[in-house]
Amino acid sequence: MKDKLLVDIGNTRVHMLQGGKIVHISKERLFRQYGERRLCYINVNHTLNAKLESKKNWINLADFLSIEGEYDTMGVDRKAICLSYESGIFVDAGSAITVDIVKKGRYIGGYILPGIKEYLKAYQSISPVLEVKIDKACDLSKLPKKTSGAISYGIISSIISSIKKERMAHKLPLYLTGGDGAWLASFFKEATYDEGLLFKGLQNATKDKIC
Repeated sequence: MKDKLLVDIGNTRVHMLQGGKIVHISKERLFRQYGERRLCYINVNHTLNAKLESKKNWINLADFLSIEGEYDTMGVDRKAICLSYESGIFVDAGSAITVDIVKKGRYIGGYILPGIKEYLKAYQSISPVLEVKIDKACDLSKLPKKTSGAISYGIISSIISSIKKERMAHKLPLYLTGGDGAWLASFFKEATYDEGLLFKGLQNATKDKIC
């Protein structure tokens, strides 16, 4: 039905596909403004499970998402992203950075890295002098000579190197999404950034029969 909405409920924010556009709202606004609307959602914020289940006009898509080769505790958001294309390396750069590989519709495997903010918190926990901001313009072609640059280089190079390794091994298209996805995509040739990757996967999974 055209009045339904597709919603991705994360740990901090809610992402919604509405009228072909993606909007970002708070959890409070979701319940306040859309409580009586028909919508389909996925949710990774388990503290909201009971409240979500009380909404009889809201459909949880978790049971409709399945990919060959998945494992029992695989996050529903990762499944959705992996269903966006038949083959690819999928990077979701948000609170955590997930890297998943799919070949011809089969999930090969993947791994999880801390998000950029979590990397920075780890450095801060070591020493106050390591409390810096990430330098997104960090030049990976030469080694830094200051603390802030050294930390930025360490974080960025570790993420980029791990993804490049998988790309060389599997020779698949690279797709990035998430808050830091567009920035990370700039470190690769022929990489595709798509903010709506997850919603594309949801649409492929439901085939418009549910939402």
